[in-house]
Amino acid sequence: MKFHVNRDVFSEAVSFVVKLLPQRNPQPILAGVLIEASEAGLSLAAFDYEASARTTIEATVDDPGTILVHGRLLSEIASRLPNAPIQIEVDEGGGVLLTCGSARFTLASMPVQEYPAIPEVTGDSGLVPAEDFATAIAQVAFAASRDDVTPVLTGVQLEVAGTELSLVATDRYRVALRDIPWDGGAVSGDESTTALVPARTLTEVGKTFAHSGDIQVSFSGSGDREIIAFTAGNKTVTSLLIKGNFPPVRRLFPEQTDHYAVVNTADLTEAVRRVALVLDRSAPLRFTFGPDGVSMDASGTEQAQATESVDATLTGEEVTLGLNPQYLLEALAAVRSEFTRVTFTSSENANKLSPILVTAQTSGGPESFKYLLQPNLLLR
Repeated sequence: MKFHVNRDVFSEAVSFVVKLLPQRNPQPILAGVLIEASEAGLSLAAFDYEASARTTIEATVDDPGTILVHGRLLSEIASRLPNAPIQIEVDEGGGVLLTCGSARFTLASMPVQEYPAIPEVTGDSGLVPAEDFATAIAQVAFAASRDDVTPVLTGVQLEVAGTELSLVATDRYRVALRDIPWDGGAVSGDESTTALVPARTLTEVGKTFAHSGDIQVSFSGSGDREIIAFTAGNKTVTSLLIKGNFPPVRRLFPEQTDHYAVVNTADLTEAVRRVALVLDRSAPLRFTFGPDGVSMDASGTEQAQATESVDATLTGEEVTLGLNPQYLLEALAAVRSEFTRVTFTSSENANKLSPILVTAQTSGGPESFKYLLQPNLLLR
């Protein structure tokens, strides 16, 4: 095997395929990147049984062949090579010889025959605008749980219905929801499709494909090997879906009520960051939404205290509640609007705190981003 390739193109391709690999892999063979050289060019792939990444790039192939080399090491080497074409070939001893300018590296090759087959996706597919999809992922994925004890909550639920794709995530304390356009082509119909995708994998998809025009999303497989694929240009990412039933959180979102406050997003964000400095790590921040605005006060350890007020327009009665400041800050960052509407919901159970609904304050159609946050009990 022997080929020549542009340094920047090769470095970017290797970086893309190794990004989804875990830092520590229980099976050394899965730390490898599979490189196939053929008349069609160069194909690079990585797979750890849960997620895979593949890309094809142009290269001058002298001798076709397939090699498997350690992915992260190859990525680090490729990113630091001098600005010259790269030549890679297999030497007589079976090692992989990489030459770039005056730099020469010899890497150990891994047994190709032991590497698992990269999954192929052949099911129903549709298109989503890449920028909308990347924004939606950023607005929702942070609300997924990071606790592996309940795997179903570590994913983002994708729900296709008609011409709309919804992304939903929850960690039991909050729920984030975003709707974006979906083009299902000829298969678009009344049937809905759902897929529970690991939040970590989906986040990488959003970062990688943010400026790719349209992304093709394909659903495939059955039983224990249901997978989803995201394809844009010459790149494809697949992910094994999380098994289990995602909680029916959509029904928790209330109809809009007449009890809400409108506040400048940036002003509230900065004030929350300042006042929360004196709080213990898990303590709630006290908010009072009144006719004169929203006031915050916090008491922490070392007898430290902080208060601050921000202008707000309140419709309805005054409200005092405790909120996790970090959860609120993440919601305010996801709103992506100059003004935020905080809606106070009501509960049939008088002894139970009702969640707040955070949305952008915009005129016109229904809001595509919604965030529910459960208040904390205030002990004073």
